[in-house]
Amino acid sequence: MEYQDIQYAVNDGAAWITIDRPEVYNAFRARTCDELIHAFNRAGYDQEIGVIVLTGAGDKAFCTGGDQSAHDGNYDGRGLIGLPVDELHAIIRDVPKPVIARVHGYAIGGGNVLAVLCDLTICSESAIFGQVGPGMGSVDPGYGTAYLARLVGEKKAREMWYLCHRYSGQQAVEMGLANLCVPDDELDSAVAGWCAEIMAKSPTALMIAKKSFNADTENIRGIGNQGFVSLKMYYSTNESKEGIAALAEKRKPNFRKFVE
Repeated sequence: MEYQDIQYAVNDGAAWITIDRPEVYNAFRARTCDELIHAFNRAGYDQEIGVIVLTGAGDKAFCTGGDQSAHDGNYDGRGLIGLPVDELHAIIRDVPKPVIARVHGYAIGGGNVLAVLCDLTICSESAIFGQVGPGMGSVDPGYGTAYLARLVGEKKAREMWYLCHRYSGQQAVEMGLANLCVPDDELDSAVAGWCAEIMAKSPTALMIAKKSFNADTENIRGIGNQGFVSLKMYYSTNESKEGIAALAEKRKPNFRKFVE
């Protein structure tokens, strides 16, 4: 596959997968998801690769979720909601290598979910985490809610979704959303250091450990699959479309007017 939306590089046994759409804060469209899925498979089954780093291009964002400019009611591609995000979520969990999220800038919405799904998260002090779904007429009905609660606890997860607040890198560490927060200029060296440590470990033992960790929350995959069916129907409603319309018109959404 020829990549247009991402970059793929290998450094000392670590595959670096970079979402390369800084002009839209590394928001993903259907093609981006397809390329990410391909890249994760490529890295995951390359015996020379021991660890995978997921990050975003530029200094403003890790990822800000689905590209709303491509959202015409069904985004712009395949998958239940026009984006194969369920497949992308699955490959991050299924790939038999540890995945590190390198977060600089915004990790918002679907971007926050990607960071949640990665095995480890290292962020910079300027990182900003949070969810926006209910404020945009959207939600993640699988890992982004149920698995998030496993990481940060039920109360904090509900706060993140119900209020759509934003959280600093240090706050992310304190709540269990990230492992490590470092000064901006130390982010790459911190990620490289953890990659080197992982490369020194038994790849088979790491694979077994990851499979074992995942087993405890594998039921969320089924919940999410059913949830995305409901989400597709929700996206066709005027209530959901109000979020996109309000964004385009630069106004506050009024979801309540569609409640009967």
